[in-house]
Amino acid sequence: MQESTLCITEAAAHRPNRLIHETSPYLLQHAHNPVDWYPWGPEALARARAEGKPILLSVGYSACHWCHVMAHESFEDPETAATMNGLFVNIKVDREERPDLDAIYMEAVQAMTGHGGWPMTVFLTPDGRPFYGGTYFPPAPRYGMPGFRQVLEAIAEAWNERRGELESAGARVSEALARSALLRPAEAPPAPALLDQALRNLIAGQDAREGGAIGAPKFPQPMNLEFLLQSYRRTGDVSALNAVTLTLSKMAGGGMYDQLGGGFHRYSTDDRWLVPHFEKMLYDNAQLARVYLHAWQVTSAPEFRRVAEETLDYVLREMTSPEGSFYSTQDADSEDQEGKFFLWTLAQVGERLDPEQARLFAAYYGVTPQGNFREGGPGASILHIERDLASVARAAGVSPERLSGVLVRGRAALVAARERRVKPGRDEKILAEWNGLMIEALAEAGAVLDRPDYLDAARRAASFVLEHMAHHAVPEGIRLVRSFRDGQAHLNAYLEDYAALALGLLRLYEATFELRWLEAASQLARAMLASFLDAQGGGFFQTGADHERLIVRHKDFIDSAVPSGNSLAADLFLRLAVLLGRPEYADYATGVLRLMADAMAAQPAAFGRMLCALDFHLNPGQEIAIVGVPDAADTRALLAEVRRRYLPNSVLALRAPVDEAAAARVPLLAGREQVDGRATAYVCRNYVCRLPATDPAALAEQLS
Repeated sequence: MQESTLCITEAAAHRPNRLIHETSPYLLQHAHNPVDWYPWGPEALARARAEGKPILLSVGYSACHWCHVMAHESFEDPETAATMNGLFVNIKVDREERPDLDAIYMEAVQAMTGHGGWPMTVFLTPDGRPFYGGTYFPPAPRYGMPGFRQVLEAIAEAWNERRGELESAGARVSEALARSALLRPAEAPPAPALLDQALRNLIAGQDAREGGAIGAPKFPQPMNLEFLLQSYRRTGDVSALNAVTLTLSKMAGGGMYDQLGGGFHRYSTDDRWLVPHFEKMLYDNAQLARVYLHAWQVTSAPEFRRVAEETLDYVLREMTSPEGSFYSTQDADSEDQEGKFFLWTLAQVGERLDPEQARLFAAYYGVTPQGNFREGGPGASILHIERDLASVARAAGVSPERLSGVLVRGRAALVAARERRVKPGRDEKILAEWNGLMIEALAEAGAVLDRPDYLDAARRAASFVLEHMAHHAVPEGIRLVRSFRDGQAHLNAYLEDYAALALGLLRLYEATFELRWLEAASQLARAMLASFLDAQGGGFFQTGADHERLIVRHKDFIDSAVPSGNSLAADLFLRLAVLLGRPEYADYATGVLRLMADAMAAQPAAFGRMLCALDFHLNPGQEIAIVGVPDAADTRALLAEVRRRYLPNSVLALRAPVDEAAAARVPLLAGREQVDGRATAYVCRNYVCRLPATDPAALAEQLS
């Protein structure tokens, strides 16, 4: 086990609070605080109502650096805890387990303060209505912020003396949240011009020197990069492709990418991808692996394939449970210091390599006597690449081949040394949504790169979620839970859990052509329609019909660090409409797209995944059906011709010549036969097909 044990040392003398019975590693990190924490639930809410006390809601996640800072400064402090316990009912929430609560109260904090983030601190009336909030509060006044205890005392005084005003404020905020959930669709369906406008607006905000959005901090934004790639395919606009390749190259060379172990940290605090917040999130690495894979399909640049594979290999090595599911995060901190596991000094490099090797390694990876990360101590350097190998070799007076060999040996030596360090804590809860994103990435990469190990990993993860986090004996299909840890599955799953897992299963079907994955995706889609669809207003609610009643039933549309549930749902139903021959499914997707038409054009950076779904809707790709013996050479040759290409809006199905079950389940395969006993491809668009192709060259011509 490698879970974080942060924030338990000093506090261990305190009797455990109610969080000790939770499964979330983040909540367990606070189980020995002197704060009388409750998890969110009926007990805490009932106490607040009975005692007439306001609720202090604290929301964070286990890999959040500033969450740990606030915990150490305030929640472990007995005097601060006594103030909290005396004045409030205190509730701690893991945002990764409860995205519904996080979304509602983050929207409230942003409305009240103009910004948001984690840790999030919100003060609620006993019935859950927010009246004041913020993010990190220091223990004493600094950074232009009041001290946390000052805030607590001021809120309590206002509650005692002006309760009616605060309750009215909470009611107004709640009404505003409810109005935001009552969006109405645009009068006209989204038109192609919307994609063009979104593309122009997105490119205008790109950093022409460093890639990504202009300014700092820099977030990777893989969904926006996917939309730029799809736009390049649709329009041929080279500026869209250049924006993608610049960003991907800069990220891959920066400190945000783990140059030794692969995988990406959360984001860069500066404007050149150098200094990250060091936590690693499963969802970032799933999405970034896909966009690097797609960029390789478009450009054939070896660098992009390398980064995609190194990222997926990192996940399989560091973030995979023995049963095959995927863990959630790795912390930013180790030994109570942010980034310590990943930092190197010149002396430490010199201890592992001979002087000449150390000189070359340090020159390539930017390790200097003064270092580049002040918070890491004297001389601490984040490995990064500012110049290409040929330039560094030339400046160092060695051949590129010599330098390349040194780097290979140097990386191996430093990885071995790093493995002996104290590793960052790991949040080992399994989330259905994030596993769905990683299954999608592994399945697609396994097919495109001919990596059977990736396909096997995707199968294992899918099997785990369907076996341990799903209930099948219900009329509307599969019902999911959100979270699994230590043998316990709990919490109702959200829209994004269903949609992300279903899309991952669809990719796994297109990679393996095993009908069980398509069938499971179809059942998940049926459950979404039964429990999440807003039949009157369009789109999908984040919570199911049987979810606990909150102050608002939220609809999630914004693509931020993870895709919104509605974006994923739109993509899913568009693909299922084609694969299953269910054109009515596309109507559910267009219901989502019409709700967000104006917003997508005006603020494309907030709707990357939804814009990709809109592109699929407006520019449907080919429907590709192949009939052949799956492992035969002629079948594999046709599949390779399809898979080496970037075809984001296409769907792919295959059946063996004698597989009648596949023909019955997938209309694209019905009536298709081999020509002259050879593997045969049928390429269609909008259900109109070209002549069958048995030769890879003929298929290539049809796909181009």
